[in-house]
Amino acid sequence: MHRGATGVPRVPEDLALGPDATLTEAQRLLDADLPFQAHEVLEAEWKAAAAHERDLWRGLAQLAVGLTHAQRGNAVGAAALLVRGAERIAPFIQWRPHGVDAAGLAAHATTLAARISSQGPDGLSEAERRPRLTTGDPGRASGS
Repeated sequence: MHRGATGVPRVPEDLALGPDATLTEAQRLLDADLPFQAHEVLEAEWKAAAAHERDLWRGLAQLAVGLTHAQRGNAVGAAALLVRGAERIAPFIQWRPHGVDAAGLAAHATTLAARISSQGPDGLSEAERRPRLTTGDPGRASGS
C-alpha cells in the first residue's frame, strides 16, 4: 500500500491522539498490515511529543516505515530504517515510557534488518511484520 492508495484512508495531517491512543492506533494499523499508516500516526506523535520523548516516537515511526519498505520489496531501505529505528528506541529500554517495549522492539528491528539484508524482505512472518509495541505495563510515565 502507498500513501493515498484507493481504499486506504489517509491519516489526517493534524492528528493529535496522545501517547496511549497513538500506540493503540499504531498497533491496530500494524496488525492490519498497514505499516505506512502506522508510521503516519507515530510521526504525528513524534512531532507533538515533549523533547525528552521525541527520539522514542521518531524511532517507532522509523521502525514502521522500515516495515513499509520491506512490504514494498525495498531491502536496502527496510534494513536502514529498521536499524535507525532500533538506535533511537534503545535509549528508552530502562525507562519504557507509555509501556513501549523498547528492548523487544530494538532487538526485533535489529534482527529483522540483518535478516532482510541477508535474505531479502520476502517471506516475513506475520509476527515479524506486526511487532508488539507495548508490554502492557506502562512503566514509568513521562515526566516521572
